[in-house]
Amino acid sequence: MSEPHGSLSDGVVTDPRTHPTTSTRTAFEGKVVSVRQDEVQMSDGACEHRDVVVHPGAVGVIAIDNEDRIVMIRQYRHPVRRYLWEVPAGIKDVTDEPPLETARRELAEEAGLQAGRWDRLLDFFASPGGSNEEITVFLARELSETDRPEDFVASAEELDLEVRRVPLDDALVAVQAGRIRNSIAVAGILAAALARASDWRALRPAD
Repeated sequence: MSEPHGSLSDGVVTDPRTHPTTSTRTAFEGKVVSVRQDEVQMSDGACEHRDVVVHPGAVGVIAIDNEDRIVMIRQYRHPVRRYLWEVPAGIKDVTDEPPLETARRELAEEAGLQAGRWDRLLDFFASPGGSNEEITVFLARELSETDRPEDFVASAEELDLEVRRVPLDDALVAVQAGRIRNSIAVAGILAAALARASDWRALRPAD
């Protein structure tokens, strides 16, 4: 059976249809996330149970210097019991803070850098089958050093955070080889390589 042809803009991103939630309750409330248990009516009218991890969302920063190197950080992640190579990133944990400002703050806190040019690189849902976490990744260029925010105090996993600049091509190879496995880093590096191939013409405004 042949599949229909069409553009990915044909309602896929903006389709307003939802499945009605017939009942919901909060099963767990944590420091960052909560778990909501929903009963959802499917297309055939039957109801199905869904556990939803409610997350405030996050931002990531693909920071590239004038030597075409990407700023990477190495940080311990307890759920997977290992250190991961990542990019500067953080949750949207400041009320009403625009995503771009969160990205600026994270870049300064984690890498001691600021950027003269910001663009929006991509948006994605981290794990839409079980969580509503939405991530925005920005491209930061024209980098320069800056002081970390006065109210920033490194703690916990940040205490031994390592910062390194890696050629974008090397980072791309590391993604393909499975050495970079953090989702924001993987998606951001692939998107940056694609954007570079088109001479950065397809980037969206940061705000």
